[in-house]
Amino acid sequence: MRALLSVSDKSGLVPFAQGLAAAGVELVSTGGTARTLREAGLAVRDISELTGFPEMLDGRVKTLHPVVHGGLLARRDLPEHMEAIKAHNIGTIDLVVVNLYPFRETAAKPGVHPDEVIENIDIGGPSMLRSAAKNFESVWVIVDPSDYGRVLAHVDAGSDDAALRRLLAEKVYAHTSAYDAAIAQWFAQQRGEPFPDRYPLAFEKQQSLRYGENPQQRAAFYVEKPGTGLGALVQKGGKELSFNNLLDLEGALLALEPFGEQPACAIIKHTTPCGLATGSDALDAYRKALACDPVSAFGSVIAFSGPIDVAAAEAISSLFVECIVAPHFADEAVEILGRKKNLRVLEGRATWPANTMDLKRVRGGLLVQDRAPAPTDPQQWNVVTTRQPTGDEQRDLLFAWKAVASV
Repeated sequence: MRALLSVSDKSGLVPFAQGLAAAGVELVSTGGTARTLREAGLAVRDISELTGFPEMLDGRVKTLHPVVHGGLLARRDLPEHMEAIKAHNIGTIDLVVVNLYPFRETAAKPGVHPDEVIENIDIGGPSMLRSAAKNFESVWVIVDPSDYGRVLAHVDAGSDDAALRRLLAEKVYAHTSAYDAAIAQWFAQQRGEPFPDRYPLAFEKQQSLRYGENPQQRAAFYVEKPGTGLGALVQKGGKELSFNNLLDLEGALLALEPFGEQPACAIIKHTTPCGLATGSDALDAYRKALACDPVSAFGSVIAFSGPIDVAAAEAISSLFVECIVAPHFADEAVEILGRKKNLRVLEGRATWPANTMDLKRVRGGLLVQDRAPAPTDPQQWNVVTTRQPTGDEQRDLLFAWKAVASV
């Protein structure tokens, strides 16, 4: 059995390769991956030794060779395929481990030169993955390090799992599709085009949900990039989040967005504020927001723009609340809120990435628009009445504008 390993993310690679070697698997690798494996004491063949052709063009060409793709694509159940690769002295490749150049991470670096981004467009990696995935009935293909363990268990046992092979192939095409989508988005951004002819999207499942808006609906939560947006929130207590909780959390954070670092509180019911206030601190803002409509606040989601201390936690704990989200909670505040077993406590700043578009699903399509701008500074307003508003009136009008923006 022969395995080809070429990875950018090397987490878990060495133990996995050691397990393969112990099972008698021949290891073939490229560049930095081969170096990592040799430093761990493993015997590795360079890809150039396998192909008889050197890596060239600064590494742009190393695995794009018939010896590689013939070894991956040959169907073991077709004698004519096996005779063809034998005639050309091509051996089979039975396991492929590839994860791709860090394109997204490189493109996201501040001030990065476009040439550096382009050099992180992987060509050989997706090609090997797609070839291996197409021939999944004969080739194990791994794009996700979390799959190392279960594949190694089958290799050790000399067993097979057709369903797992098919799943791994599915993960490959989802992965390469997302990779290509990120590249297409970058090219569109480079020419300043927010609405390209094709709008590629790629999302990764963060978690399954018990149900959707109603119990008979299935649901899951997907993120554009792990650790961003609502996916960046850390749950400090309470039961798992529901579909409606996530909708209300978005509504709550949207309501607070115009207030920046100013102490503010939003109380959300069915995605819409039933209470919104600013104050001297979290407790003051909460009391004012609750006074807007204390009846509707029952079973709400509450968001704060600043940290939650003990006093604010004690006040909130007297009300039945579904979720509370804030940038930070004092340890004792978490303990106080944790006494409410059904209260979900979430910590963090779930900000929108820069230049994010607003997407709305409609039947058979998608509406895409710029995100709504933040309410303007009153100094930029054009006052058309004879009397100019007072400073207090301007302050109240701006608050009202910010409040309406979230509805």
